[in-house]
Amino acid sequence: MASPTIRPTLIPDEAKARLTVLFIAKHALGDGSLHPEDGNHAIYHHEVRTILEGIGIGLKVANSYNALFERPEGVDFVFPLLNRGGFLNSEMLLPLLCTRLGLPYLGATPILRGLSDDKHLSKLEARAREVPTAPWAIFRRGAPVDVSRCPPAERWVIKPNASSASWGVQDAFDAEGLERAIASVHADGHDAIVEPFLVGSDVEVPVITVNGRPTIMPMMQFLQADPAHLRTYYEKRDLVDRSSKYSLVPYERPEMVARITAMTEALIGIFEPFDYGRFEFRVDDASGRIDFLEVNLNCNLWSQKVFGRSALLAGMSQEQLIETILAESMARQGLFAR
Repeated sequence: MASPTIRPTLIPDEAKARLTVLFIAKHALGDGSLHPEDGNHAIYHHEVRTILEGIGIGLKVANSYNALFERPEGVDFVFPLLNRGGFLNSEMLLPLLCTRLGLPYLGATPILRGLSDDKHLSKLEARAREVPTAPWAIFRRGAPVDVSRCPPAERWVIKPNASSASWGVQDAFDAEGLERAIASVHADGHDAIVEPFLVGSDVEVPVITVNGRPTIMPMMQFLQADPAHLRTYYEKRDLVDRSSKYSLVPYERPEMVARITAMTEALIGIFEPFDYGRFEFRVDDASGRIDFLEVNLNCNLWSQKVFGRSALLAGMSQEQLIETILAESMARQGLFAR
């Protein structure tokens, strides 16, 4: 099945000469080497910085929230990638600091970032729009824990409610295992969400803005060799070998793609405008079951992950992908006319 071609949006030369972007990411000042804890995120941040330098726009670089505690001199726009800041709900802080300073920035507003990062709230939004979502239970840290509230299952997945890249994910097979896993997540300072384990593979739906409108890019599937395998943070960050466990491939089942497209379109409007985001579904190709999992705004754009691979299918290079996302956000916020 041929993938749709997306025409890139470019930043006008006059805007490149006039505007300065502040790029903030944990490893923005690094050399692009694999990090022992953050893994390929360090490579990703270096790649984005290199692309921004190549675009030719004015660029400043920082790696901490301190860069926005006071208004940075000569900055017109912020590209925030400091999503995992080491504390709960850290994804909201850079957008909040930008809002306080009146600085335009890439991505959704703080309240929408919070809505998307809270998996429980995102699932409620999906359920309200009749998008299929497996049952779940939320256990807020500090509140009483009664595992009888968990949906019936033979196996459960337990993870931090606001985690990324499957950080802290665990499974359990009985009530004692559930209690231990929830306690472990709470001890790490997070709320816990519990869901039945769903056999199948994840289908990722990247969405960017093109010509001022959200546009669904070609879907990708993390095809699992073992549909019962639980993907871990260390696998997603390339800190362990996972080559034999799953592969990232184009998802090209027309009937399923059509159904997932309709579900994604029902969800997009909840978070607009968000510039770029990834909607995730658990899909069992054998049975045809599709369940919404979560949405990740300001997600990973690395060339070797979903967005980079999907961009190639849509006829865009990694450089064109980054510039399109940046240009569309700048135009939306009035930094140059279309």
